[in-house]
Amino acid sequence: LYDGPGNSNSFVHVPMNKARIAIFASGNGTNAEEIFKHFLHHPSIQIVLLLSNNPKAFALERAVRFAIPHLVFTRRQYGEGNEVLNWLREYSVTHIVLAGFLWLIPDALLKAYPDRIINIHPALLPKYGGKGMYGMKVHEAVKGAGEIETGITIHVVNEHYDKGKVLFQTKCTVAPTDTPDQIAGKVHHLEHTHYPRVIEEWIQVGGR
Repeated sequence: LYDGPGNSNSFVHVPMNKARIAIFASGNGTNAEEIFKHFLHHPSIQIVLLLSNNPKAFALERAVRFAIPHLVFTRRQYGEGNEVLNWLREYSVTHIVLAGFLWLIPDALLKAYPDRIINIHPALLPKYGGKGMYGMKVHEAVKGAGEIETGITIHVVNEHYDKGKVLFQTKCTVAPTDTPDQIAGKVHHLEHTHYPRVIEEWIQVGGR
């Protein structure tokens, strides 16, 4: 398997008995890094590719540190034709993990990976979900509503933002004095603690 489209000089050796994950990320990539660490020496699951719609995403730097092949795509490459799908096939990807990825998944990817795309949302869905609700916008909304708890939701991806089957939720308290930044810190801790483990269980229970 090539380490990049059109690059015939280097190969990625992927044992064919492993589940092969591609991570989609748009930003800093802290969740992506925790996933890299979790599966670094896993016997049956391997991270083989990181894809981003943002050429400035720090997630790309994190991929470099872990020697994970990485590619950046445009909206045209993502939404028109099969270019991104062809990259996934080139790397023999079996599962897709969204880690802070902000675009809606197109029909072509949903059809190619039915029930094999997973996402994490920084709130207790169905609260504070949907288009435009991501990152600090979620935590500011939680604070503004006076919530006493928030958390994370890990779910299978479908054609709607944050509407897929829920696989896992867990909560944390929100103190009256917490700022949105402090709420974000609590939620990030939950994400880093649970997302890699839930991904592993999702793949193992679902089979390959």
